[in-house]
Amino acid sequence: MKRRPLNLFYEEPDPDRWLPFDRYPRRLARRLVRGPDQPGGAMRVFLNLMAGLDRLGAVYRVNDYRYLRDDPDALACVIGKPHVLQRIPTATPILFGTSIYSHPYDDPELPKQRPIRQVLVPSPWVRDMFAEVWPGRVTVWPVGIDTARWNDESTAPRDIDVLIYDKIFWERERHVRDLLEPLHAELGRRRLRVQVLRYGSYREEELFRLSRRARSMVYFSRHETQGIAAQQMMASGVPLLVWDEGGQWQDPKYAPHQVRFSPVSSMPYWDARCGEKFVDGAALSEAFDRFWRGVEARRYAPRQFILERFTLEARAQAYLDLADKYGAS
Repeated sequence: MKRRPLNLFYEEPDPDRWLPFDRYPRRLARRLVRGPDQPGGAMRVFLNLMAGLDRLGAVYRVNDYRYLRDDPDALACVIGKPHVLQRIPTATPILFGTSIYSHPYDDPELPKQRPIRQVLVPSPWVRDMFAEVWPGRVTVWPVGIDTARWNDESTAPRDIDVLIYDKIFWERERHVRDLLEPLHAELGRRRLRVQVLRYGSYREEELFRLSRRARSMVYFSRHETQGIAAQQMMASGVPLLVWDEGGQWQDPKYAPHQVRFSPVSSMPYWDARCGEKFVDGAALSEAFDRFWRGVEARRYAPRQFILERFTLEARAQAYLDLADKYGAS
């Protein structure tokens, strides 16, 4: 049976700030000063889904709100962000996610107010947290990685031994003291070549260039819903040493006064081919020693892990299957 075209919706919020319609000149000014928009994690999900659909030859429309008004039974696939819901007809069935709310408490009554067929989230721990508020409405769907672009075929010399990916926000002073400073001391003692990449201060193209040069990466993040940047590096053949403390979700907007949820993960998709994990500063030295021996012995195969589970085509097909399932009347 021929599949109906998907109706995809994604927009970055860009409201007027000082005057009506001032978002347009501000958008132009940003582009002139900063260059083209840098895809964040949410936009990367949307772009990679479309790329996967293109490879499958699937047909889709993008942000065609007029079509929904003409066909009230059509499923709206709202990848994100949440403000897009305001432009969707109130009776339209919706497949919502994954670029949505940080927590369902932002709109706990949403499934009662709109025909939300299912909410998509990137990983099992996020599903478990969201399901506490939206039981029976949450399904896991991670996006694919462009394994053709992010590959291990570069002939350039791997002149960086360790790339440190620093995505530490909360309690930063303590974590710098307990994690980053001891790691730098250990790397200095071993005379390894090191580069640091701070989250929020680089463009994706810089990460891509580093993926051709780095032999390994140490990944510091308190929790990740999927970890796309880490998976892009793994697709490039770069093994990871990951700080994965687990424990409570820590977003201070919600926790602990409103939300108490555990366990979280800094790398929810993982097996032994990807590298090594450690839980705290006390375990860091031993974990790095084990990890570096594995790097030098070429024991890890992170790209194989990504190829088995996270190609653009496989994850786009999974999305199509969900749209078929939840788009049925």
